[in-house]
Amino acid sequence: MLAGAAFALMLASTPALASDKSSGDQQKAAPLYPNATRKEPKLDLTDKKEQEALNKGLDAAQANDKDQATQLLQPLIDNSKSKYVQAMAQQGLARVHATNNDLPGGIDLLKHALDNGIMPNDAYFQLEYELATFYLLNQQYQPAIDEVEKWRSEGKKETPESYALEGEAYYRMQKYPESITAIKKAQTMTDKPDPRWNQLLMLAYNDSGQKDKAAEIAKQQVAATPTDPTSFHNALSLDIQMNKYDDALKLMEDAKAKGLLTTESDYVTLAKLYMNKAQDQSTQDPGPLTDKAVQALQDGMSKGVVKSTVENYLLMGDAHMIGGDAGAAAAAYEKAVPLASDGEPAYKAGVALISQNENSKAKQLLQQAINKGVKHKGKAYMALAQANVGLKDKAGAAEAVLEAEKDPETKAQAQKWLKQANIGG
Repeated sequence: MLAGAAFALMLASTPALASDKSSGDQQKAAPLYPNATRKEPKLDLTDKKEQEALNKGLDAAQANDKDQATQLLQPLIDNSKSKYVQAMAQQGLARVHATNNDLPGGIDLLKHALDNGIMPNDAYFQLEYELATFYLLNQQYQPAIDEVEKWRSEGKKETPESYALEGEAYYRMQKYPESITAIKKAQTMTDKPDPRWNQLLMLAYNDSGQKDKAAEIAKQQVAATPTDPTSFHNALSLDIQMNKYDDALKLMEDAKAKGLLTTESDYVTLAKLYMNKAQDQSTQDPGPLTDKAVQALQDGMSKGVVKSTVENYLLMGDAHMIGGDAGAAAAAYEKAVPLASDGEPAYKAGVALISQNENSKAKQLLQQAINKGVKHKGKAYMALAQANVGLKDKAGAAEAVLEAEKDPETKAQAQKWLKQANIGG
């Protein structure tokens, strides 16, 4: 899975709340929406005490002081005769609701504030953009797109952030071509695009089946941010999805050298990539590669990252077997035996021990495996028969093969053995 990022414009990064300094410095500042189609209404704020209460309430909302903001702003919403004061107070409480996981409440307040209409263009369009953001965070993706397009149309303003917002909304709706178009538009509008936009573009390409383009972006991210774990994991995931195992292994070795392997999954994936390479037809001697696989698991265990689980001991044993060290494989499998709820580790240990001519111990483990339950019961009985043959226990071997004959998977093999031994019909 590709590592996701918080693409949405999180509340902490939304514009500062509009405060009522409009009669002073704000009026002197250049307007943010000089070409807006909306005609600015005349403000109806006349009460100085309300103005002070509003500014204190908005400051409290900006600081996410829910109690203080509510105490100051709710009375203004309920009682003020100024529609401007009501609208600004509603914006402040909308922010409080949203940052306290009540996005629907925040959306309702922003919609009421916008319907009110008595506010300067700078404040009005800020609220409109914030509403689009709230829609996105509340997973109302089409309303988010509609609102941001309305914001651009009425405010006569375009920003890269607005196209990034639209790009994410389209991505969440699985409209990947539209998402790609929007996010690429955002990137062309600034010389410092947000790195998350590139990641969103990569995901859109990947999920639309254009994995080659996604991989290209992932590689660019690794080159640009070589110590970023997210970039590394994204590139790794794409290499594995595209069966580029050599590239994935090289990427992991580079990441290990940079200290980017920090999770159990990292070390296990590295071990599996070494094992995969060891089994490649072009590999003449798998031993060095499987040694590296085992070392990866042991390194992770020594750091307390890789847990001592059945799965990890089985993986270590499999690596030893691929490398031709059946004795070490048996030792690894045996560590998994007391941890397992079934007989699989005991079965694997028994098979490994037979190849080492340790038939007595193998017999014990194979019988234990059968008693606990194995996926391939017939194979376990055939292995038990082999151990008994090694112990010169012909009767025990025949008994085990007769049991293997009952399993459709090993019936033919067992009948052939019995015929050669002149046992049965």
